[in-house]
This record gives sequence, structure tokens and C-alpha cells, in this order.
Amino acid sequence: VEEQRARWERKRSRTAKELLETEHKYLEQLDLVVTYFVTILKAKGTLKPAVLETIFGPLESIYSASHVLSFHLERGNLEKGLENLCRNLDLYGHYAENLEQANKTLKEQLRKNKSFRRFKKLQETRPQFQGRGLEDLLPLPLQRLHQYKHFFRDLLENTSPDSAEHQELAKAVKSVSEVSRWVQGIIENRENSLQMLRVQKLLKGQKTHVLTPGRWYIREGWLLVVPSKGEELKRRMFFLFSDILIAAKPCHPLHPLNSHKLACQAVYPLHQCTVDKVFGHTRSQGGLLSISFPHKTLLLMSSNQQDINDWYRSLTAAVR
Repeated sequence: VEEQRARWERKRSRTAKELLETEHKYLEQLDLVVTYFVTILKAKGTLKPAVLETIFGPLESIYSASHVLSFHLERGNLEKGLENLCRNLDLYGHYAENLEQANKTLKEQLRKNKSFRRFKKLQETRPQFQGRGLEDLLPLPLQRLHQYKHFFRDLLENTSPDSAEHQELAKAVKSVSEVSRWVQGIIENRENSLQMLRVQKLLKGQKTHVLTPGRWYIREGWLLVVPSKGEELKRRMFFLFSDILIAAKPCHPLHPLNSHKLACQAVYPLHQCTVDKVFGHTRSQGGLLSISFPHKTLLLMSSNQQDINDWYRSLTAAVR
């Protein structure tokens, strides 16, 4: 028991030391943004207050919370530091929600606002920045949130369950995990929107509405459609979403506007749809899928065994 305790203590003090060292580094990087951008821009009035608020969001408050955590860690008062951080963790969620708009506004200002463009370039040439741009520093809070999760878990695992700090650490792990899930959801939603926007732009015309709230992009790829009568196989691009399957064919390569686009041929709702493997056991032959809708059955083929298996899994999961 004594040996186990000593081992816990060694691991724990190592993690606590690393947490403090990385917190100092994180603070230094945040300080660059707060000191050389936020504070000076406020004083100079180069950007309107609303624009400044959009680009930097709650960064100053995050910086203050990190300062307090660092102060308590230096004094070995982990419990107090965590308590304060947990009260401010929501700031990280709000920061993540704002980040896409922040990047958009930053690009816009660099394009339109000459004095801001000059100011940013000048600040970034300071030796403290070590060649990093403002764009490299803005995602730091979200990276730090991810690190907090691992640090607090490690500390919890190596803290005696009887101690008061164990309780505070358990609370911190729970809070960080909740905010991390919130941030992860924001990132996934953003990526999903970008995928749907990309597919919408790939399809010719405006008839097919890909961008629908609650819809999720799953996958895409070329498959061969096996016709019911003995005609030749047709190569089609399929886009699978959480509620529909879209079949499209390439536009004419010589079309003046749409040569690189796809023409939507059909949109199949996945409601009341069943998916079966017709065959797919011979590795060399690939496989065949039968997808039945109330008024239509599609036979889809691929010469790649792995590909047809992946499609089968994705389709059955989406239908379910």
C-alpha cells in the first residue's frame, strides 16, 4: 500500500508540474494576443468595438481565468485553482461557437481595412511572435481545453479517493468532458455544413436541396448501377445522407458552365428502405447490393470488396 501510494504521488507530482509548465506557455501565447492585439486595438480604435468583439470573443476572460489557475497552481493549491476554472469553463464553449464567425470577420477586415492589415503585419513581425500569425494563435483555447481533459484525468487517477482534492478533480473532469462534448458538437456541425455545401455546389441547378436542417452527410462514391433489363452497367456517383440517397451522373465534359458538375438523377428517401447484400463473398469479384424502396429497387455493384462492404455498413446504419 505504501509503495502504491508513493507511486501515485510521484505520478501525480509529475503531472501537476507538467500542467503548470504548459499553463505558463499557454498564458504566454494568450498574452501575445491580448497585449499586442486586443488592448492596443481598443486604444487605437482601428476596429469598431463590435468587430473587435466578434474576432476575439471572450478571449480576455479566458486569459484572466488562466491567470487565476496559474496563480493557484504555483502555490500548490490545485483545489482552489480547479474550482475557479470550472466556473469559467463555459467561456470555452462560447469561444468555440464564435470561432467560425471570428475567422470570417478577420478575413473580411484584412481585405477591406488597410490600416488593420498594416497593423497586423507589424505586430506579427515582433520577435515574441516567433513567426506565428494571429490565425495560429486564435484556436489555442480549444487545443488547451483538450489538454485539460487529459491532465485532470491523469491527476484524478493518481489521487487518493479519501482526499478533498479527489472530489474537486472528479468535478473538474466531469465539467471539462461536458464542455468538450459541446465543442466537439460545434466542430462536427460545422464540418457537416461544409460537406453539404460542397455537395450542393457539385450538383447542377438548384432543384435538389441538399442543405436541410437536421440532415447529416455520411459518404459518397462511384458505383455501377445494374439495369433490370440486359442493358450495360451505368457508372453513377452516389451521395449518402442520414435521410436520403442521391444518384447523379457527370455533366457533358464540353458543357461551357457545368463540365465539372454532376446532374442529379434521383433522390431516394431512406424511410421504408431495405438493404441486402446479393453477393459479396468472393474477394476478387467485389459485390452487389440490392436497395429496395417502396416503388423502386436499385442494384448497385462495385468490383472492390472493401468498398461494397463499407457501403453496406453505411447504408444499413443510415436506414436504421
